[in-house]
Amino acid sequence: MEATALTSPDRLWSGQEVLTRPSPVPAVPGVYGWHFEQPPHPDLDARCLLYVGIAPRYMANRTSTQNLRKRVRYHYRGNAAGSTLRLTLGCLLGLELRRVGSGKRMTFGKAGEATLSQWMADNARVCWVERGEPWALESQLISQLDLPLNLAQNGHNAFHSRLKELRAQARQRARELSISA
Repeated sequence: MEATALTSPDRLWSGQEVLTRPSPVPAVPGVYGWHFEQPPHPDLDARCLLYVGIAPRYMANRTSTQNLRKRVRYHYRGNAAGSTLRLTLGCLLGLELRRVGSGKRMTFGKAGEATLSQWMADNARVCWVERGEPWALESQLISQLDLPLNLAQNGHNAFHSRLKELRAQARQRARELSISA
């Protein structure tokens, strides 16, 4: 039932809708799923579930303050340093990853992140299910569904090695460039 709520949701939400106040995304734990009007890579399908994420993540030694609302909103307007989904999408779209700040963090820079945010506004749609301890459902979904944009726990996916390599190449290029302002 929960998998169907993500693979064939009754409704998908745009960034514009999610970022309004009050946001329709509940401030509770759960799993969120991303669908795309246009896929970020030609080998991926449009209008189907390509990625799942959770909020909060499992933390054995402390309590996370994350929830569905914070995570989904961050994916739409944050940066690649704090969103593996944004990092993946930017790499697939060919944006240039750069070291920023002290040089440890990597983002697509101000212009690249703005380009990515606009692409997501145009193409990314999200749905969610509320769920206590969402990491259990995330593991189940990754093992059972074709989720090409998930890397963790997803080595069996046909797109995994290509995505992992693309991200590694982007990080290597970023290390070779000067730190961006």
